[in-house]
Amino acid sequence: MNTAQRSIQQYILAKDGNRPHLLDQAFTPTAILDMVVHTGSITFPEHVEGRSAIGDVLVSRFGQTFENVYTFCLAAPPPADAEAFQCKWLVAMSDKNSGEARVGCGLYDWQFDPQSRLAEGLTITIEHMKTLSATDLPMIMAWASRLDYPWCQPEAAISNVPDFGELREVVLYMADAEQ
Repeated sequence: MNTAQRSIQQYILAKDGNRPHLLDQAFTPTAILDMVVHTGSITFPEHVEGRSAIGDVLVSRFGQTFENVYTFCLAAPPPADAEAFQCKWLVAMSDKNSGEARVGCGLYDWQFDPQSRLAEGLTITIEHMKTLSATDLPMIMAWASRLDYPWCQPEAAISNVPDFGELREVVLYMADAEQ
């Protein structure tokens, strides 16, 4: 049976693992994605309609550029019958071409179909997306791979974050999720 938590987890597994077929277990066929990007370091279309188009943007094209992707919801999972759910998120990944590390954060705002519990709407706000050198990647991946996945409490992510000045805004954003 589908639940709000399962839909979110299948989306994360699809995106992080470049498995677009898993979106059938995450989104309704007519789902809508809206993107609000507050940084110039990554771009996405503002509005996408339909599960296959969402898969093209968030999984297939994303997977052409990035690998070693870890996406975390910085909250406890939603109740099984949730019709809406909002949480902050954290992502750590690497650029396939340059090898640079990327660490970003923002907000997920989910709406679920009451019958299927699949997502019928998702707004992703990207607050920060920091680029670190390829030499920093091993430390970023060691940190990300030790966190609870995909549901992670903000304090757990903050307590072991590598001490890079570039990540200050990300850490402050995660710290705000604790309140």
